[in-house]
Amino acid sequence: MAYDRSEGRDVHIYDAKDPSQTVLGGLHLTNGLTNTLFYQMVEIILRDNNPLEPGKYYVNGSFQVTDEPPLTRTISMHTGSRHRAFRDAVQARDGRCFVTGVVAPLSHRNRYVGFEAAHIFPLAYQGHWNDQKHSRWITVMPSAGGPINSVQNGLLLRSDVYQLFDSYFFSINPDDNYKIVCFEADALNIAGTPVDPQLLAHPDRPVDQLLRWHFRQAVLSNMKGAGEPIFEHDFPPGCDMVDEILTGPKAAERMEFELFSRLTAIL
Repeated sequence: MAYDRSEGRDVHIYDAKDPSQTVLGGLHLTNGLTNTLFYQMVEIILRDNNPLEPGKYYVNGSFQVTDEPPLTRTISMHTGSRHRAFRDAVQARDGRCFVTGVVAPLSHRNRYVGFEAAHIFPLAYQGHWNDQKHSRWITVMPSAGGPINSVQNGLLLRSDVYQLFDSYFFSINPDDNYKIVCFEADALNIAGTPVDPQLLAHPDRPVDQLLRWHFRQAVLSNMKGAGEPIFEHDFPPGCDMVDEILTGPKAAERMEFELFSRLTAIL
């Protein structure tokens, strides 16, 4: 004898546009269920792959905007022996831009002009890395610099793509077929395209947990409230870089990032 799981449900899901009110699903309300968890569960059974339309979207019901702040980030410029080991490992693994697929034309001669090895989780936040125990995701230990410098925390990117990645102009969503999500105008024509499966098939590929962390940071930076400021990183010779930082938005957070970014490069 078979039993009907829907019997006794007190949460029911319908299509608001369906006049016949056909039940799409539901569940039994139990302790611990929140609206956020309910939305996550609904996304498992209901998919809408139609393109998002421009316009105003209103959220009904009780909710609160998260108070989680994104970590302030600017373009990272690293040097030093620890970064060299990281760079060499990322170059050897990828050989081409992880996002656009453009091959480094002189990679056979170990030359990667126009390409950068990008940290998914930035070196400047080593303390946050340790606090959140991100090292537990790393299975390939680097020859220098500790787990944060593992090849699994890196991507080889074209130099222009690297700047956009560090600025959270786009990110990779590992929970949607590794599709690229752009948060600004898509000048590279990469929005909605998945990462090449061949790059993802490599045993030392970037770990999903770190890609997911970057995607979350990109969402917080671009979508929460008015979004985070976009920082200038091209300081011409003779300008007072420190003054520009201190008189700009989020001065303390940015100065901390800049200082730690440079310190980790030379240690």
